[in-house]
Amino acid sequence: MGRNGFAVLPLTTGRWGDLADLFGPQGPCYGCWCNHFRMPQRLRKPLLGEGARRLFEERVRQGPPPGVLAYADDKAVGWLQVGPRADIPEWNNPRRASTPLADAPAEDISNWAASCFFVRRGFRGQGVTGALIEGAIDFARESGARLIEAAAMDNREKRSADGLYVGPESVLRRAGFVEVARQKPGRPLLRLVL
Repeated sequence: MGRNGFAVLPLTTGRWGDLADLFGPQGPCYGCWCNHFRMPQRLRKPLLGEGARRLFEERVRQGPPPGVLAYADDKAVGWLQVGPRADIPEWNNPRRASTPLADAPAEDISNWAASCFFVRRGFRGQGVTGALIEGAIDFARESGARLIEAAAMDNREKRSADGLYVGPESVLRRAGFVEVARQKPGRPLLRLVL
């Protein structure tokens, strides 16, 4: 078993069924299926639900893995979308908390983003997010990333578990991420240089 008792593995085609089980029939975040930062809302919104699921499944099939899964025994209990900023163009929008800085442009595929977190109900507050982050750091290093950034929720902001899909600041800081900018109130841009 891996960190905090959870194994963390890249999402490959062979693990698609584990992600589908974790996300449930509708998918998290109102049927987004982790397409929120992959395309503009006008294109994404009509796909919510089954269309978004099919689109993300095709993305996984094409590879490379778009993130990591955390497992408790052989059941997926957490997901973190992590990969090059270039793969999630909406995350790079100039009006977002995650807008890239001049020293880490989105076009450089060695600049990665940890953009979407999801933890299964019943496993929240048990260290899954920390395990996902540590597993994502290993995955990013092995894949040639230079750095990982996250536009987390500020520790002072009170949010529901669903609202933490961008990641909790405190857990990212414990993993070594440091604030490099604050482009929106309550949303620090955190970075870990690998």
